[in-house]
Amino acid sequence: MTEQKDMTQRPPVKVVLLGVDLGQYDADRSMAELEALAEANHMQAVAQVLQKRDAIDVATVLGEGRVEEARLLCQNLQAEAAIFDGELSGSQIRNLEQALEVEVLDRTMLILEIFSSRAVTNEGKLQTELATLRYRLPRLTGLGQSLSRQGGGGGGGAGARRGAGESKLEYDRRHLRRRIDALSQRLKELEARRGENRRARQKSGVPVISLVGYTNVGKSSLLNRLCGAEVLEADMLFATLDPTARKLTLPSGLNVVMVDTVGFVSRLPHHLVQAFQSTLEETAYSDIIVKVADAADPERDSQLAVTDEVLHSLGCDGIPQLTVYNKCDLEGALSFDPDILLTSAKTGRGIEQLLQKLDGMLSDRMRPVKVLLPYAQLGLAGPMRQRGSVNVEEYREDGVYLEGIVKASDLYIYEPYLV
Repeated sequence: MTEQKDMTQRPPVKVVLLGVDLGQYDADRSMAELEALAEANHMQAVAQVLQKRDAIDVATVLGEGRVEEARLLCQNLQAEAAIFDGELSGSQIRNLEQALEVEVLDRTMLILEIFSSRAVTNEGKLQTELATLRYRLPRLTGLGQSLSRQGGGGGGGAGARRGAGESKLEYDRRHLRRRIDALSQRLKELEARRGENRRARQKSGVPVISLVGYTNVGKSSLLNRLCGAEVLEADMLFATLDPTARKLTLPSGLNVVMVDTVGFVSRLPHHLVQAFQSTLEETAYSDIIVKVADAADPERDSQLAVTDEVLHSLGCDGIPQLTVYNKCDLEGALSFDPDILLTSAKTGRGIEQLLQKLDGMLSDRMRPVKVLLPYAQLGLAGPMRQRGSVNVEEYREDGVYLEGIVKASDLYIYEPYLV
């Protein structure tokens, strides 16, 4: 956290954004998202170079003229790096760095840097490192800059230098593979432990509600408004990386667990999805999935499509889902429509309706009861307190009278004592 604070006190790094439009997706929208990602990494985009092409240039992706334009922009605007909107091979990164004379990152490397700076838990850090190493491994051959700095032993000429480079390359590969294996094993252990926690939670019968959606749609703000929690909120992409769980009591008195998850982004890199698969899979064990969209974002429908795509890949199709359009207080937000649920974590609008809707979706699990428990059976009040709610409690001569709600699966416990 101190490192993040120190980073924001320094002036942002000036960068030039690069992109190629092959007609496969909305390139302008993607470049705008890339700029937001750069901002989230404490970078300032000072210029953009976007080229329409039928096919990429194998060596530098962009054409020779646009590469020269980008080089002059970097030079004149004192940019320290260039970021390409897409994935680059190791040789393409090397070629672009030589041509532009600045450091070159691609979209995936940028996201990995953001994740690395935001990871808080041990698992989040391990997952991010694993994704980074898996991304670097096939690109070692092209990234020859570090090898050239090695030089090469003795005076044996180019052959000797190539030998030293190859030796270091193989050493780097072995080191990365060993580290990848170690990280994978450690994450499997953490995954097994989380599975035990999940089974314990399922055994307790407490419903789980997951907040999912595009990054920066206000999931953390919504969690804070609903649960009174203090989860980091920030108007930037990937403000939340590690999943956060908080207790929430619905209007009926039912206690549930609400989970805030890492946000999605268009063309989320495969390596990140793979590394965070175990964490994202928690969503597949939810009782309800709340899909959060930004009511003021004109791209909300495409963002929901990305969310649906990720949920489908996680096997969540059979789980009850509720779509919420958050940030309805902002200018340009969706106008009122009785068929959609509008909320504002900032003003509180729609929060009660959301809670009532969640209560309704879980209503088949709860039953109101009135019971008189003998003093010898007071331990039976535990499930009502833990998994339901107690609204009335009176101590009488023949026992304790309770009014409240219990889970339908717990109803058999109280049948002998119903009044």
